[in-house]
Amino acid sequence: MTQTLMSKFQKHRFLFEELVKRDFKKKYKRTVLGMFWSILSPLLQLLVMSVVFVKFFGRSTPHYTIYLFAGNLTYSFFKESTTGGMNSLMMNANIITKINVPKYLFLLSKNVSSLINFGLTLIIFFLFVAIDGIPFTPKFFMLLFPILCLIVFNIGVGFILSAMFVIFKDIQYLYDIFTLLLMYLSAIFYPVDSFSTTVQHLFYVNPMFTYISYIRSIVLHNTIPPLWHHGLCLLYALLAISIGALIYKRNNYKFLYYM
Repeated sequence: MTQTLMSKFQKHRFLFEELVKRDFKKKYKRTVLGMFWSILSPLLQLLVMSVVFVKFFGRSTPHYTIYLFAGNLTYSFFKESTTGGMNSLMMNANIITKINVPKYLFLLSKNVSSLINFGLTLIIFFLFVAIDGIPFTPKFFMLLFPILCLIVFNIGVGFILSAMFVIFKDIQYLYDIFTLLLMYLSAIFYPVDSFSTTVQHLFYVNPMFTYISYIRSIVLHNTIPPLWHHGLCLLYALLAISIGALIYKRNNYKFLYYM
């Protein structure tokens, strides 16, 4: 099956590359700063959140700016990737209804575009880490694990959302509400230490908190999370991609009827 997917991808590689270029250029079309918005936007969000929350949590949380940046960076990548993935099929309906191409290419192109933005912002994040006096250690290479898991998780959620959005258009409004709730439940701007041990464990039911806390453990505490934390990151990624792929496989033939 893997060989079949790879052969299909190679067959449509040119289309995929053009989709990625189009998605990236379209996002910053007719803007003065262009792709610099991918760096400036999260920095402005960080500035606003710092001004609002630093008086509440900054005094009791060491390196609060980095704490906040790590959460906002990870969550923003998830939201951009999955929101773009949700719209990927409907935005390309004129192509899908005319040409027989694998539909997952459109979703993957959105994810690659979001990944490029994430990579650019990650460079700025590391710059802030250095300015804040946090030493870089070999343990930073372990950041690749939660990032890779998050990429797979985003693709899986994108599969689910894009399939639902083709059939059920109201999902976009429900997802806006859900992501707002998810942001507050991901401990982006507040520490969880003040909660009871039971409540702290319940935070790990949220995949976003799981990935965010892994990144914070490496960067802020120079500590590699325990094995169960690795297993949870991987579990969420595999569950999302498995459910998403199954939904796509079962509903693939239905998409054209709703476009």
